[in-house]
Amino acid sequence: MNTAAEHIVWHTPRISRSDRCELNGHRSCVLWLTGYSGSGKSTLAFELERRLFDLNCRSYVLDGDNIRHGLNRNLGFSAEDRKENIRRISEVAKLFTDAGHIVITAFISPYREDRRLARSLFAEGDFIEVYVKCPVDECEKRDPKGLYKKARAGEIRDFTGISAPYEPPVRPEITIETDKLTPDESVERVLRYMQANRYMSESPATGRPE
Repeated sequence: MNTAAEHIVWHTPRISRSDRCELNGHRSCVLWLTGYSGSGKSTLAFELERRLFDLNCRSYVLDGDNIRHGLNRNLGFSAEDRKENIRRISEVAKLFTDAGHIVITAFISPYREDRRLARSLFAEGDFIEVYVKCPVDECEKRDPKGLYKKARAGEIRDFTGISAPYEPPVRPEITIETDKLTPDESVERVLRYMQANRYMSESPATGRPE
């Protein structure tokens, strides 16, 4: 029996999530970007954050590499460590949404079960899965970090697309084909989804949320 858990009590905050969203002028949610290394997740995430900022939306990017510099620096890339990586970031993303933010996560998150568990932490409509779709051979051609080359040389183990699997989403809310769309077009597609589903609205005159 975990005796420590017996002494942990949930404290209900005096400011609710709905209070924060009303103050912000938009709904909070998580945009969960998933795809191969080199597919353009981080590029899309930070471009999207910039556009949301310009629209006066509270947003923040949780990037896979950045998180592994701190919170998840003790984790490797085995299936077990990847699972724990996603579990931790899911809990952090949940805190951000409770704080009224639009949180954008950019993680390979290769396993459907891990993404399903991440989604299960959120209420209906709060988790938007964005499949950043790009053929692995195109990602390997880009290879912005030189990781595919190292994986081919055996310098990196358990590398998604080379020595470890990627399980693409079955029914993502949004699919962005980055080998066919520019970064600006990709961002616009996400924003249109959010506006159409009333996460945010846009005034034609100002380009700012109403």
